[in-house]
Amino acid sequence: MQANAQLHGKVALVTGAASGIGKAIATAYARAGAAVAIADLNQQGADAAAAEITAQGGRAIGIAMDVTDEAAVDAGTARCIQELGGLDILVSNAGIQIVKPVVDFPYAEWKKMLAIHMDGAFLTTRATLRHMYKDRRGGTILYMGSVHSHLASKLKAPYVAAKHGLLGLARVVAKEGAEYNVRSNVICPGFVRTPLVDKQIPEQAREFGITEEQVIKTIMLKDTVDGVFTTLEDVAETALFLAAFPSAALTGQSITVSHGWHMQ
Repeated sequence: MQANAQLHGKVALVTGAASGIGKAIATAYARAGAAVAIADLNQQGADAAAAEITAQGGRAIGIAMDVTDEAAVDAGTARCIQELGGLDILVSNAGIQIVKPVVDFPYAEWKKMLAIHMDGAFLTTRATLRHMYKDRRGGTILYMGSVHSHLASKLKAPYVAAKHGLLGLARVVAKEGAEYNVRSNVICPGFVRTPLVDKQIPEQAREFGITEEQVIKTIMLKDTVDGVFTTLEDVAETALFLAAFPSAALTGQSITVSHGWHMQ
C-alpha cells in the first residue's frame, strides 16, 4: 500500500475515522507508511475501515471510542500505543451536525454538540500529550475545524462556537507543547460531500423554504471561486502535509481548504 514514506515509522490515531474525512485521512497516512488506529463510536465501522487498509498492505486497527467519555478515550489511546508501538500523530476529527435556529435549539442538543466537538478534542489531546511528553519524541496534533472556525452561518450556533473554540485550543497546545517538540494546527475545510453535509441539504432547504439545489448554489458554494465542493482528497492531502511537516515553523495555525471560500 505504501506509496511514499513521508510517515514511515509513525503511528497515528484518527477519531471519527470509520467513514468520511477521517477515513480518507487514515488511508492517506497508511499509504505514507504510518500505522493507523481507526477510532470511532461505531466499532464495526472502525474494524471495517482498518480491514480495508490492512488488505491493501497497510497496518491498522479499529478502536471503539466515544470521544466524550474520558475513560473510553484514555483506554483507546492506551490501546493504540500498546498495539502499534507509540503515538506520533493525533487527528481530532469526530463530529456531528445539528441545524436549528438559536431560539429553537434544545439545551441538550447544544451540550451534545459541544461535548463531541470540544470535549472530545480536549480529552483526546490530553491523553495524547501525556504520552508525547513522557516519550519526548514529539509529534503532531491536528484538529478538524471548518471555514466556520472563522465565519458564521445561520442555524449552526453550537457548531460554529465549537469550531471557533478549536482555534484557541490548538494555539494553547502549540505554546505548551513546543518544548516537547509537539506541534498543533487546525484544518478548516469548506463543504465536503460527506453524509454529514448531505444530511444538511434537505434540512436547510426546509428551514429556509428553498430548494435543495438552491441550498448548494446559494449557501454552500456561493463564495467559492469555482462553485466546487472541497473533496476528501483535498483534506487528506492537507492532513498529510501537516503531519509530515518537519518543524515548528508551522504550528498554532489554521489552514483553510475551501476553494476560496474565506481567504485569510
